[in-house]
Formats: sequence, C-alpha cells, structure tokens
Amino acid sequence: MAHFAELRKRIFKSALGIILGAFVGWFLYDTIINHLAAPICNLKEVVATGKSSCGILYINGVLGPIDLKFKISLLIGVILAAPIWLYQSWAFIAPAMKGREKRNSIFFLLFAIPFFAIGIYVGYLVLPLAVKVLLGFTPASLTNLVKFDDYLNFVLQLILIFGIAFELPVFLVSLNLAGVLRGKSILKPWRFAIFGITLFAAIFTPTGDPFTMGLLAIPLIGLYFLAGAIAILVDRKRFKNASRGVN
Repeated sequence: MAHFAELRKRIFKSALGIILGAFVGWFLYDTIINHLAAPICNLKEVVATGKSSCGILYINGVLGPIDLKFKISLLIGVILAAPIWLYQSWAFIAPAMKGREKRNSIFFLLFAIPFFAIGIYVGYLVLPLAVKVLLGFTPASLTNLVKFDDYLNFVLQLILIFGIAFELPVFLVSLNLAGVLRGKSILKPWRFAIFGITLFAAIFTPTGDPFTMGLLAIPLIGLYFLAGAIAILVDRKRFKNASRGVN
C-alpha cells in the first residue's frame, strides 16, 4: 500500500505539472496554431487581409474550434511538463536503486529531455518539406481540403516520431553505463542496425516518401555511431579503473 500511495503522489504531481503547462498552452494557442498551419496556410496573412478562410484548411462542426483548443493546450502541457513527469517517474523508482544505478538514471534524465526536444525541433523543420512533397501529388484540376484535426494528428505523429527516435543514443549509452551493453556489442552489428533504422523510418514516418525517411534515418545512423563511440570510451575508462582497483 505504501508503494501505491507513493505512485499516487507521483502521478498527482505529474498531472498538476501537465495542467499548469496546459494553461500556458491555452494562452499561447493562437501563436501555436500560426506556426503549425504555416506549411499550408499563413494565418497571419489571412487575418491581415480580412479573408474569411485559410485556403484548404478547415475545422468541422460547432464544437470543433473549442475541441481543437483543448487538444492543443493539453499536448503543449505534456511537452512543457516533460521535465516534471520524467523526474517523478525517476523519483518513484530511485529508492530501489543502488548508488551506481542512480547515477546512471540521472544521466538518462539529464540527456533524455534535450535530445527529445532536439528531435521535436528537427521534426518541425522537416514538416514544411514533407507537406510540400505530399501536396505536390494533388492533381492541378482538384482541390485538397484538409481537416485541421487530421492535419494536427499528422504533425504530432511526425514530430513525436523524431523526438522518440532521437532518444536512441541516450538509451544505448545508458545501457552501456549500466553494464548491460559494451561498445563493441553496439557497433558490431552495424549493418543490421542501419537496416533496422531505415526500416523504422520507413514504417513510422507518416509521409512514407523517401525524402522524409532519409531526413529521419541519416541523423539516427549518425547518432547510433556516436553512441557506440562514446560507449567504447566508457569501456576503456572502466577497464583502466578495474585494472587499478578503482570502483
């Protein structure tokens, strides 16, 4: 029961952080919408010119606008509160860890957040290119009407895949620090790793075009080799310490 009480406390703090982040997202809603819609339609230009619509983007239903605002606010809350709920997750399992395991988990916590943020930013940079490629297949005689909810799901899937994928080197180095993987074990199957990364990019990128797949796969391959190189350096330092009798 003590474990459940502790879990409830950590969940409550995480939820509180997400709610506070959602309030920030609520007030930044217009700015966020402008940035998300930019690859398809310039909302600022529409407002400035007094147009009644934004090209091919539309919201369906009377409750559509408020539902969209709640959804985006909640998602912004989850992203902004990432340091809070990641820390609460670590704080829940930390009492069961040894000193070395705690140090490794702190390393994961410190690097997981910035790498996730970098991945999301790269995904956001790729977004206009992906939209341009996909809409380019629309025949000139037709108009492609895009429901904003569907477009938002596409955007979230794209940037979240990039964010999650950029956690690869953090996981690999964390496993190496924990003594589960050696650097040579990471780099030895490099051909299979490249194939797996390419397959991952092909399956999980929402666009499916080779251009976007390459923009995800190439950085991941580079991060994979970087993680392997760091792991080898850690192994060498561990071996020297062991030969000197240092823990």
